[in-house]
Amino acid sequence: MSQKGKLYLIPTPLGEDAVETIPSYVIEILHSLEFFIAERAKTARHFIKTTHPQKAFSELSFTELNKRTTPQEIQTFLDPIFEGKDIGLLSEAGCPGVADPGGVIVQMAHQREIEVIPLVGPSSILLALMASGMNGQSFAFQGYLSAKKPELARDLKRLEQLALKQKQTQIFIETPYRNGQLIETALSTLSSNTRFCVAANLTLPTQYIRTQRIQKWRKTSLPDLHKKPTIFLIF
Repeated sequence: MSQKGKLYLIPTPLGEDAVETIPSYVIEILHSLEFFIAERAKTARHFIKTTHPQKAFSELSFTELNKRTTPQEIQTFLDPIFEGKDIGLLSEAGCPGVADPGGVIVQMAHQREIEVIPLVGPSSILLALMASGMNGQSFAFQGYLSAKKPELARDLKRLEQLALKQKQTQIFIETPYRNGQLIETALSTLSSNTRFCVAANLTLPTQYIRTQRIQKWRKTSLPDLHKKPTIFLIF
């Protein structure tokens, strides 16, 4: 029986033309693999192409993990590992398993006693926290807040109270086309003294990061963040 392969967690750039944010040792491991699990095969192929692989794409196998994937299909995704093959798990952007559906694959790997190897690369959540000047000793990632304004306002007040009571940075994201609505609601809902950070297009030439109190944000000319991946933080 062949030795079991490994599951490599491979970070991807946070946007176009940012392949330099991926360490060279990660690229070397990427080029050694033949099997990949990704949210979208098209995005994964594009990323791999930018790294100039030696293998032809006809030699590579891609399995898609998204909301259309059935639990029965997922059960087969790690089968090549039991034939001695290594598999690379890729996120759409950033780190697999962090605000990413790949977490279910990592969980399954542990259940099956498969070695999991996380690799170094950009995480928009950590980069935003690093650049925010907020509490990096205690923080929580809250994912997406409510889409509708009344519920969004309640969510923001709840996170503000959490930040105040626990002295804990609250981190969250929004669908990029709703960034404007979120900022507008935050400025009309949060207390004047609360610090609010907006971190957009991280690692890209168009990167924007700013932390200031709500009272100052209300007097600030806001950038156009429509459809730009953005992380928000409250403290």
